[in-house]
Amino acid sequence: MIAFDLPRVREAHEPPEARGLARDHVRLMVSSTETGAVTHHTFTDLPELLRPGDLLVVNDSITLAAAVPLDRLAVHFSTAREDGTWLVELRRRVGGATAPYPGGAPGEWLPLPGGATLRLLERETPRLWRAALDRDVPGYLAEHGLPIRYSYVPREWPLSAYQTVFGVRPGSAEMPSAGRPFSHELVTALVSRGILVAPVTLHTGVASPEKDEPPYPERFAVPEHTARLVNQAEGRVIAVGTTVVRALETAALGAPRGRVRAAAGFTSHVVTPAEGVRAVDGLITGLHEPKSSHLMMLSAIAGEELLSRSYEEALREGYLWHEFGDVHLITSGKFPIK
Repeated sequence: MIAFDLPRVREAHEPPEARGLARDHVRLMVSSTETGAVTHHTFTDLPELLRPGDLLVVNDSITLAAAVPLDRLAVHFSTAREDGTWLVELRRRVGGATAPYPGGAPGEWLPLPGGATLRLLERETPRLWRAALDRDVPGYLAEHGLPIRYSYVPREWPLSAYQTVFGVRPGSAEMPSAGRPFSHELVTALVSRGILVAPVTLHTGVASPEKDEPPYPERFAVPEHTARLVNQAEGRVIAVGTTVVRALETAALGAPRGRVRAAAGFTSHVVTPAEGVRAVDGLITGLHEPKSSHLMMLSAIAGEELLSRSYEEALREGYLWHEFGDVHLITSGKFPIK
């Protein structure tokens, strides 16, 4: 896995709109696995960088206001379980941000705003609890929740700042951020050029910014019509986000190589360089933190040498990291660079 130091100046501390940019005017770095070239663009160049017949697969999950602040703690609601319980993370409030909180005990009750009560049932992971709220969680979060944010974003932003144009199915604890730079106008330009767009759903859980951890099970769905488009694609299949790669690669397990099946449920699948990818030819994603498990997935698609060189370029060229930052396109094939 590549290793690097991420200076604080390279972190995006607010949405691009607060920096005077439209959401589709963030920077775009392109890494070609065929040529080895690394080039630099604006995200609005994307229609010219793709080809007619390419298929973009997007995540249609809507971001919830999944953080509930208490006096000294915050509860981050992560993932709904089939039995009605939720995975939650407890975090200490430190100034205007939060930090991991190791406390809590099975059977403990936490009073929440609005008279709600959260009961801790058991630890699911070293960081996450399985817990039960005494009322409907999505409705409660709509009234009392805030978007999850971490210390590199110093102030609150409205929930609309954490949505993508593709969102139609509520369920993500954190934004599927690779889709954020797309605008309605850019999607229209892509479709007009003959580039197809198809949805999957993967409801993202909470991240682990202080200590990287492998992904835990998340709810996903690959619908039949998307599986059919992937299997019949004349061009490249490009995932918009690591969440989409995870969903498609899960749906490819057990199918003939290069094909996916309609599938739904929970996925624990982790994409690694040793296993590689079966269903996707490329990826649009943000820039990921040092030692993030996502870098294993990127290495599986780009190869470690190209990925390492790309990140060196991103640091040298002043790209911005995190959900409000710049974007990276990794894919095969030569690009018609202007």
